[in-house]
Amino acid sequence: MGLTPQMISGSTFHGRRGAISNKFTYGVDYILIDPESRDGIPALFSRNRRNLTALWDIDHGGQPGAGRGVAWVREVLADQGLSTLADAQVLLLAQPRVMGHVFNPVSFWLVYTGSDLRAVIAEVTNTYGDRHSYLCHHEDLRPISPSDRLQSEKIFYVSPFQQIEGGYTFVFDISDDRVSIVIDYRAGENGVYATLLADRTPLTSAAILRAAVRRPLGSRRVLGLIHYQAVRLWWKGARFRTRPAAPTEEVS
Repeated sequence: MGLTPQMISGSTFHGRRGAISNKFTYGVDYILIDPESRDGIPALFSRNRRNLTALWDIDHGGQPGAGRGVAWVREVLADQGLSTLADAQVLLLAQPRVMGHVFNPVSFWLVYTGSDLRAVIAEVTNTYGDRHSYLCHHEDLRPISPSDRLQSEKIFYVSPFQQIEGGYTFVFDISDDRVSIVIDYRAGENGVYATLLADRTPLTSAAILRAAVRRPLGSRRVLGLIHYQAVRLWWKGARFRTRPAAPTEEVS
């Protein structure tokens, strides 16, 4: 039996390191689902069809608009030599489409065997429509614990005010009632510290309506906030960096 869909409501914090500092916190609503299950889907949420909120396979697992969902995840695991995860449960943590519009700065594919988190694919998308994914796991595929620090080199252009150098440290603390994810980017004395802290509750039509009232417009609001923070950085004197070509590989 698959996971019953869940509402993941909480906040995200971003703090910029370096000579030009900037920080902000805002509320955010994610959805956690088992994409291979249709159990417990409420009336105001749909899979691969229009609704007030929805998750579409084409939005995740591959390039935006050409995603292949879980099939892509399983191909990535096989291509990376993680054959022991061939039959693992794969969950998707993402912001849904709201009234047809979607933008996810970062979504997460969570790969479980039983109750153990074994791997995570952090699917990063910039505002130019480019995407790159970072595969996080231990070399021996032991369970990922809240005390673990998983590292990856940064190779993808995300913000026009950050260079493409240095690396990320990922921390995943996902319990039965709470989600805590930390992404700590460092490049010398510069970088960004970002968190997602949220509660896990059942995804119901009532919960969807509350989220729509509390944070209307969904990802349109997220894009607006991103551009607002970009203007703040520009006003403070942050250097604008030209966007390079996206990496040729989808996953690193």
